[in-house]
Amino acid sequence: MTKTNEIGWNFDNSYARLSESFFARSNPTPVKKPELVILNSTLAEELGLHEGGLKRKESIEIFAGNEIPPGGFPIAQAYAGHQFGNFTMLGDGRAVLLGEQITPTGKRFDIQLKGAGKTPFSRGGDGRAALGPMLREYIISEAMHGLGIPTSRSLAVVTTGEEVIRETELPGAILTRVASSHIRVGTFQFIANWGSLTELKSLTDYTINRHYPEVKESDNPYLAFLQSVITRQAELISKWQLVGFIHGVMNTDNMTISGETIDYGPCAFMDTYHLDTVFSSIDTQGRYAYANQPYIAAWNLARFAETLIPFLHEEDEKALKIAQEEISKFTSIYEKYWLHGMRAKLGLATNEYEDDMLVDQLLGIMQKHEADYTNTFRALTLNELKGCGMFQSPDFQQWYQRWEQRKERESQRGKDSIELMKNANPAIIPRNHRVEEVLENAVNQGDYSDMTRLLSVLKNPYNYTDVIKEFTLPPEPTDTPYRTYCGT
Repeated sequence: MTKTNEIGWNFDNSYARLSESFFARSNPTPVKKPELVILNSTLAEELGLHEGGLKRKESIEIFAGNEIPPGGFPIAQAYAGHQFGNFTMLGDGRAVLLGEQITPTGKRFDIQLKGAGKTPFSRGGDGRAALGPMLREYIISEAMHGLGIPTSRSLAVVTTGEEVIRETELPGAILTRVASSHIRVGTFQFIANWGSLTELKSLTDYTINRHYPEVKESDNPYLAFLQSVITRQAELISKWQLVGFIHGVMNTDNMTISGETIDYGPCAFMDTYHLDTVFSSIDTQGRYAYANQPYIAAWNLARFAETLIPFLHEEDEKALKIAQEEISKFTSIYEKYWLHGMRAKLGLATNEYEDDMLVDQLLGIMQKHEADYTNTFRALTLNELKGCGMFQSPDFQQWYQRWEQRKERESQRGKDSIELMKNANPAIIPRNHRVEEVLENAVNQGDYSDMTRLLSVLKNPYNYTDVIKEFTLPPEPTDTPYRTYCGT
């Protein structure tokens, strides 16, 4: 029998060495009959784990929470959050952090079981998860990784052999989630509101050491820390916008300090380009609509900056002014990353003054004609301007001539616009209707073949040579808008 420590587990839990105010010791609740349904072999290798051993019963018991790996110290993390603008006490209500896997290269990654049962923070919930939402997070998080967007990842999904009750009885499952850490804006809010100043400083120092060690050499490491988090989040949100990703629930407890995308609940990718696109069934006011994501990110970061006030300056008034000044820079930092990305999507490697106008004009035409976001840029990349009425419209034709003139100046500088566009415009995204189809087959039929096939093409979304046409097709027109759900 293979011993669990021979599989490659190399656990620590540095977070659990912080004050007990930061977490609650919480063992996963055992399940009846765990079965491995999907394993991320590539990620396993990156973590220093042996694929063969991970498919054995001993590892499946770990993925199910029935066993704890050597060195594991299971905890539920405490945090707070502004949920749709309303502040509340939260915490891991259905997730258990087993510890931190230290890879052969010395990197540290959280290993968390999502759907592992009740914790002290469950707030009346059952602590469990249904198979569909866990598979959905697996697909979307791995798609985001393929797109080059910082994200938590998915190592495995096991079914539990038990049912969970939502609107109906659903098969239960547990997702093994991997992240640089699960430290959130809400973690800082929790300690700032209910902890001591000493605890807040220990959290800040710990996070700097783990994610931003370079700022320790700054004259004011805490100010440099704030600046670094703002910059990293601005770059992350720009990448969301550039591929049409809509998170759906950008509460402060869903924003990591590391700058990774996390908590894939009612998220989705935009088909028809429209600034007001919302998929989440609970976002009835459009707070987290596509166009609002940069503004919400800045709002969340302002809440983060508030927690650092004691460390920015010894005088509160000056500290507050410093924080406000830094948050005010978010928009320009974000726009710099976004415009750089949009230039690449149009094959422009250099900067010209009116590039932002060229981009805005195209997006306006796309919204007017209800064009498919991903396929429009794919068509421009391939210069296949057919199959869409927008391409024959006078406003697009006029824009196209301006773009051609702009690219002509670019080519004179020796730039390869086509390669630049291919590297910036995904040929394939996880189309919502395709995701629903593969989930239907997996959950209701026990057939994972379509999901495996979808995952294989999503690994290389910028591969234009072997594009499978069916994965590029938008959904059929419908009067019923696509809606996503949290799964809790």
